[in-house]
Amino acid sequence: MTPVEPETMKRSYATVITLAVLLLVVLLTCVPYLVSIAAAEGPAQSTTADASPIFGVTIPRGYKQWELVAPAEEAAPLDELRAVVGNQTAIEAYQAGKLPFPDGTILVKRAWKRKQSPEFASATIPGVATTVQVMVKDSQKYASTGGWGFGRFVNGKPVDEAQHRTCFACHEARAKSRDYVFTQLAP
Repeated sequence: MTPVEPETMKRSYATVITLAVLLLVVLLTCVPYLVSIAAAEGPAQSTTADASPIFGVTIPRGYKQWELVAPAEEAAPLDELRAVVGNQTAIEAYQAGKLPFPDGTILVKRAWKRKQSPEFASATIPGVATTVQVMVKDSQKYASTGGWGFGRFVNGKPVDEAQHRTCFACHEARAKSRDYVFTQLAP
């Protein structure tokens, strides 16, 4: 070995160690952030008691902060106000006019009994919450139902299996041409 070779090897080891430390710092900084994004975008980690029968869909964490897709009003006998929100995947697909929706799309419909505003007679406002309904796009997992899994929840708990059996049939009959999704992006 020449006298220069040990010095070069020392610099190489120092460079490798520096890069390894830098990589470790980046991973330790980014991983918790990426995990929090995944948790906000995907279904909540819940027990099977909190998951819809048939589909295993749960209420997603953070959905109340998602972007509005469109509001709606349901006439009698339901007399409900509704708002559909979507995760980032859903919003990007809507904005791009992309059908079918990509896997990872999650739509959540929130519903409340409508009531007259006590401050403004001609206004209707949300009253008691009635349901939270969830659609999750996973074309492999839910291949038999157009790529969608469904969940309908009252007071945070899934309704019975019989009610969940009606979800896809209704969407198939009325919205098949729009990838089984009723709600269109509000202008």
